[in-house]
Amino acid sequence: MGKKLKFGIYIHIPFCSSRCIYCGFYSTTLAKTMETGYVEALLHEIKLRKKEPLCFCGEGETPVVDTIYIGGGTPSCLKSENVGRILSCVNETYECQLREVTMEMNPDDITDEYVKDVKGYGVNRISMGIQSFDDSRLRFLRRRHTAEIARNAVSTVRRAGISNVSIDLMFGFPGQTVSEWQEDVRKGGELAPSHISAYSLMYEEGTPLFSLLEKGKVSQIADETSIEMYESLIDQLSSAGYEHYEISNFAKPEHRSLHNSSYWHDVPYLGFGASAHSYTIGKRSSNVADIRQYVESLRTGILPSSMEIIDDDTHYDDLVTTALRTKEGLCMDSLKPKYREYIMKAAKRNIDAGLMAMDNGHLHLTRKGLFVSDMVMCDLIYT
Repeated sequence: MGKKLKFGIYIHIPFCSSRCIYCGFYSTTLAKTMETGYVEALLHEIKLRKKEPLCFCGEGETPVVDTIYIGGGTPSCLKSENVGRILSCVNETYECQLREVTMEMNPDDITDEYVKDVKGYGVNRISMGIQSFDDSRLRFLRRRHTAEIARNAVSTVRRAGISNVSIDLMFGFPGQTVSEWQEDVRKGGELAPSHISAYSLMYEEGTPLFSLLEKGKVSQIADETSIEMYESLIDQLSSAGYEHYEISNFAKPEHRSLHNSSYWHDVPYLGFGASAHSYTIGKRSSNVADIRQYVESLRTGILPSSMEIIDDDTHYDDLVTTALRTKEGLCMDSLKPKYREYIMKAAKRNIDAGLMAMDNGHLHLTRKGLFVSDMVMCDLIYT
């Protein structure tokens, strides 16, 4: 019997009921007018790329879908039956042995009926963007839910039979204090989610938040405050039994995000939908970030995408900037001798400074190194 080569599938749903002030992802608020055409295009793309996984299999290997992640945008903007159509199409087109099917949901979209429906279609993990338990900050972000709605949403998901719940939290709001952030983390922990992702508020060019910054209407918090918030996050969640397994991610035992872990461990994945990215060994591709062009092109059987060939140097750089985000770090045996020699020389200064360490053949960041991870990774880049 041949070897099963596992890969992941990402499905991008670029619809939102409203745009958050910080969001730099590709999305639109035209869900009601474009949902049907977009879903049809998605189904067409999934079938069109049926044979693509064979390209990254070796002799005797069979490609098997291991994880699916439905992200966005706001996937919960979709009618539940369309979620079912998409997942059915994946199962009919590819061989699947699914361990994890994640769907992102906004708290205010969640109802008993909706969660029961998508669970019936195969969704077994919900990722919920709560961001904060402070209603004034939620209004600042232009989120549509309140803290109470978020708490009720977690209960609803569990009542509908999905116990694997991940929540997103955000820190570094203008004027936010460390104690206020600690209270958010405490309230998040009270919900006992299986997974917590926590991110610093980013001021991305082109977003309304960046515009406010440029106009002097908001100010970024001091770097020292941001570091203190991150340190307290690690301490609080570690004390609550969460494993800090990736720079921004914490999980209860056996509840790491399987799909996202594939991104950090060089596992191939296919991305379907407008602006979705795909990765296989030696190649990276991205679909056009324009819904209308995406839909119109697929009506004629053409996938509007661009492709980048990944040479050995680029592949090494990719490993540095992904695997080093994880608790385990970068496996030296995964590198060609040329790059092993290079990285050990390049890493010496950071090891001596206590920013990195070598354990069981893996080079990884120390806790001290987490706070300057971008600088450390830059030191190790080859090209």
